[in-house]
Amino acid sequence: MMRVLTHCCAGLLAASLLVTAAPAALAAPTADSLGVAPDSRSGNRQEVRFATYNASLNRLAAGDLVRDLGTPSNAQARAVAEVLQISRPDVVLLNEFDYVPGNRAADLFDENYLRVGQNGRAPLDYPYVYTAPSNTGVPSGFDLNNDGSVGGPDDALGFGAFEGQYGMVIYSRYPIETESVRTFRDFLWRDMPGALLPDNPATDARDDWYSADELAVLPLSSKSHWDVPVDIGGRTVHVLASHPTPPVFDGPEDRNGRRNSDEIRFWSDYVTGGDGASYIRDDDGGSGGLRRGERFVVMGDQNSDPLDGDSLPGSIGRLLENRLVQDPLPASQGATEAAALQGGANAGHGGDPAYDTADFEDRSGGNLRVDYVLPSRTLKVAGSGVFWPRAGTPGSELTGIFPFPTSDHRLVHVDVILNGTRQR
Repeated sequence: MMRVLTHCCAGLLAASLLVTAAPAALAAPTADSLGVAPDSRSGNRQEVRFATYNASLNRLAAGDLVRDLGTPSNAQARAVAEVLQISRPDVVLLNEFDYVPGNRAADLFDENYLRVGQNGRAPLDYPYVYTAPSNTGVPSGFDLNNDGSVGGPDDALGFGAFEGQYGMVIYSRYPIETESVRTFRDFLWRDMPGALLPDNPATDARDDWYSADELAVLPLSSKSHWDVPVDIGGRTVHVLASHPTPPVFDGPEDRNGRRNSDEIRFWSDYVTGGDGASYIRDDDGGSGGLRRGERFVVMGDQNSDPLDGDSLPGSIGRLLENRLVQDPLPASQGATEAAALQGGANAGHGGDPAYDTADFEDRSGGNLRVDYVLPSRTLKVAGSGVFWPRAGTPGSELTGIFPFPTSDHRLVHVDVILNGTRQR
């Protein structure tokens, strides 16, 4: 669902997700002065900040998020909004924001939090928003986890206790080309060539964890995949948004790890286009991927670290190494500090902790890089960062330690140059 709102509308939507300073730099309160304005001296150059933020604004039951956002006093929502107001992204994807029909939750978050200055921060104004249904919590009618009973979060098309739990929303300062949005919520996993369908280790057959009837309804996407074109000064940038399932919470069949890998692979095939993307069908029946030369930004919590964690080896690497994609390697000093202070599994990681974007349990998983903003090589990168201030510095009270005041994930941003100058 997409709605365009103007300043005179009572339900104006706002955005939030992704933001911080340049690589390894910390977002500071002075970031409130960030804005975008034309600059005739530079040929009307413009820096546009794209961000992604798993904000953990999901709740245990349907209706709970609307209840919590119905007043301006929810502590977590206020802290999430403040992170966004410090970072000030122009286009932001929020993961784990429960989908509510009629866009009620997104309206309330905008009205009561984003458009209200938090702790003296400047409010945010996002006239455009896109959200749509999620596969999470939608009953499949089958025993997908093979535990002998049908029903519950594990047997939904995407893990969830109710329809729309762990959904997504995009907020934008720039017009969304609604007539050109493509969604891939219904695309079946079995229809991906070479799909990594899980195998039941108790049988001699191959790739048989799911029955033929189950595969006839099971989508690839655990939430959805969206291609949301945004018009920035007459130039289209495709925001490619998703949130693949975590590659854990399963058994030796690794059904979640395999699905996670193929959900990530989908974008690599999509941006490559051509014959390799001919299998793709959107929810309106359109086929294929992006055309050659299109501008895009892949954004979201991909639940996959290049070197560490439980995802299948090479899962995120397939996207990072795609020749059409660039990785600005957003970083922070806070992530490096956290890995050293927390120890545990972090001590055995092979990746540079400066690139971590999530503060996970230290005894087993440790902190990981799982949230990404990956521009196409047709865009020029001007900067990037992760909102993870060092302990005791401004903003660190918004990240904190478990139980987190906002989320166990951190906002990630990348600035790209189109036509205009970002005033700082």
